[in-house]
Amino acid sequence: MTITDALLALSARTGRFGHGAPRAYTLAEDGTRLLLLRSTGPEDPVDRLHLLDTATGTERLVADPATLLPGRTGHRDRLPVLERRLRERTRLVAAGIGGYAATADLAVAVFALDGRLFRTDTATGTTDELPVAGPAFDPRPDATGRRVAYVADDALYVTPDPTPLSPADGARWGVAEFAAAEELGRSRGHWWRPDGGALLATRVDESALPRRYFADPARPGEPGEDFAYPQAGGPNADVRLWVLGLDGSRVRLRWDSAEFPYLCAASWASDDEVLLTVADRLQQRVLLLGADPATGETRELSRTTDEFWVDELPGTPARLPDGRLLTVHDTPQARGLALDGKPLDTTGLQIRRVVGRHRDRLLCETGRGDPADQYVHLIDPDGGAPELLSTGPGVHSALAAADTLLLTSATAEGVTRRLLPRGHRLTDLSAALPYVVRPRLARVTDRALPTAVVYPRGHVPGRRLPVLLDVYGGPGFQAVAAEPRRWQLRQWWANQGFAVVTTDNRGTPFVSPGFTRAIFRRFSQVGLDDQVDALHALAADHPDLDLGRVGVRGWSYGGYLAALAVLRRPDVFHAACAGAPPTDFRQYDTAYTERYLGLPQDNPEGYADDCLLTDAPGLARPLLLIHGLADDNVHPSHTLLLSQALTRAGRPHSVLPLPGVTHMTPGGTNEQVTMAELAFLRASLG
Repeated sequence: MTITDALLALSARTGRFGHGAPRAYTLAEDGTRLLLLRSTGPEDPVDRLHLLDTATGTERLVADPATLLPGRTGHRDRLPVLERRLRERTRLVAAGIGGYAATADLAVAVFALDGRLFRTDTATGTTDELPVAGPAFDPRPDATGRRVAYVADDALYVTPDPTPLSPADGARWGVAEFAAAEELGRSRGHWWRPDGGALLATRVDESALPRRYFADPARPGEPGEDFAYPQAGGPNADVRLWVLGLDGSRVRLRWDSAEFPYLCAASWASDDEVLLTVADRLQQRVLLLGADPATGETRELSRTTDEFWVDELPGTPARLPDGRLLTVHDTPQARGLALDGKPLDTTGLQIRRVVGRHRDRLLCETGRGDPADQYVHLIDPDGGAPELLSTGPGVHSALAAADTLLLTSATAEGVTRRLLPRGHRLTDLSAALPYVVRPRLARVTDRALPTAVVYPRGHVPGRRLPVLLDVYGGPGFQAVAAEPRRWQLRQWWANQGFAVVTTDNRGTPFVSPGFTRAIFRRFSQVGLDDQVDALHALAADHPDLDLGRVGVRGWSYGGYLAALAVLRRPDVFHAACAGAPPTDFRQYDTAYTERYLGLPQDNPEGYADDCLLTDAPGLARPLLLIHGLADDNVHPSHTLLLSQALTRAGRPHSVLPLPGVTHMTPGGTNEQVTMAELAFLRASLG
């Protein structure tokens, strides 16, 4: 095995250097305790549940799946379909305890293993298995921890009753539908009333949706399964909210679901009020509603509108304890906040997320200056100047309860997690990152596009290098960020003899609302133009970039841009590896695609312009198409359609199918696939 192969193998064994790192934190409401998941070391994928005393920093194990299911610690082939897909979407790919829910005081935690339900008393570390009616998914304890709600076979149950709380009416109860879990940021579908006497639950009717087949990732080569898929321009799931009382009562919450079909968020404000956020189909109007759980009547509390789309700002809209309404306040230059419609003073900041409250102020993750860095600020709801809590460049994030703050700081040197005010550090057993990577960052062109160049270690100036454009470029994801793990594979690629270039084109987040919305109704041209212009601008400052040998690789939207690059700009790009590309957005999902492109029937030209299939006859450069056969996000049919169009046009190309691979386990994390990409690019670029 070569050194380069060994590095890829190490990345695979260590879960991309994530095994052994703490994750999935929950602070007790009084800030005195912290629950977290972590495995025993860098090559152990099995996550266990730990409890940490924030005053002393002492930590102890409270639930170990190895003792609960010896020899079967969360194997994915035994997971219920819903749980497996949720893990993939939220990138919780570790074995063992993939996720948990706890009471507010963290006295009780519950979780599912292999479809079985467990409840842990965190004070004693005692874990009991609870009887369930079927493979359990998404268990949630009530405030006391004595009863647990869970989903089994599309019905909602409460322990210990084996009879479902939800009616048997052919709908799915208590779960997030595809659009919510995949595109709207809502991964759950049931919520306990604070007093434990009822549950707020989704009712999801998918009968009008087409079905899509995908291979089971745990059983490659065996018959797979189908699922309801909301395709652009077609029907969505019919989602309703009900209050299901443990006494048998049922009340439906009523709003204009025809006009506002998307349920983005829901929660209990008190026993007597439910808060829910809904959006219209094009997501240009978002309402925060208050609902009376006794009658089902709703009233509008706030309305956010945008001529493009209302870009989600996590943590908004919301109501503060004093009753004021917190909403997003966007200008073309900055993302900000408003209380009761009055903008707060966030001058110089881009608000990225409202985490919660700390010391009677709003705890926010922010950007300022270079978008590669993320900071943590306290924003005064009464108008005072923002207070910076994080120090130095990097990607900083936070979690808070009462007076306790968990501050995570990712810099070129690594990741630290500190509990403030006492300064205790969380134990991290993950493998050390092989490289300390300091990409050369620059903002280029008149659009100030964020870019990065990574050279081989020990590169001698004056030696010309082929260029590898490592691209994503799509909405919702920032590629150029000062987070150390994401640069490891790029440094590996550079060490193979490439100058690796990454550009965040317009449409990507965290620069400004105007920067993000430049792709409205036109995906392809804006992104491709920006990638080309940035590459040429970088070459002017980096003379070792050989623009006569430019390859491009990407996954998902990045796979789309990679294929687009060689199809439409063969004068610039000379070879491409396109992983899981959405080749025709008319075949992609409603909530994502229509947010940016509108309805296909209203914008046929835009959809046609962004479709790769009609470009197939013009392919003049080497193209490798890669797709996981278990991908339920960008369905494998996307790559099949493009390959068929290329074959009919007589255009040579290569296809690499990946049995058992889903959308969230892309080729870039697979040693064999990465080496196949390397061989293809070396052969194609000479």
